[in-house]
Amino acid sequence: MTLGLYALIATGLILLLMLLARYLGQRTSSEVKDQAYESAILPTGDSRLRLPVPFYLVAIFFIVFDLEAVFVVSWAVAYDLLGWAGFWQITFFIVILFLGLVYLWKMGGLEWTGSGDRERVWARRRG
Repeated sequence: MTLGLYALIATGLILLLMLLARYLGQRTSSEVKDQAYESAILPTGDSRLRLPVPFYLVAIFFIVFDLEAVFVVSWAVAYDLLGWAGFWQITFFIVILFLGLVYLWKMGGLEWTGSGDRERVWARRRG
C-alpha cells in the first residue's frame, strides 16, 4: 500500500514537472543551437562509424565469460554449505567453460586482426 502510494506520487510529480517544463519553458531554435556539441570540438565527418565485427564478438564473449564469473562467485560464497556435490558441480561447470574458451580460441574468435582464414573456418563450420 505504501509502496503503491509512493510510486503514484513520484509518477504524478514527474508528469507535472514535465508538463510545466513543456508549457512554461522557452523553445528557440537556431543553426548554432542545433549543431552537435562534444567537448567544445566542432564535429567533422559522419558520426556513424562502422566498427569491425571482431570488436562486437570480443564484447559478446567478454559478457558471456564475465557472467559465468557471477556463478563461480556465488558458489564461493556458499561453498561450505554445498559440500562435495557442489564442488563437483562447479568443477564440471568450470571445465565446460574452459573447453568453450579453448574452442573459441582455436576457431579464431579472439583474433582481432581481420584474417581471411578465420572467415573460411567459420563458414566451413556453419555448413
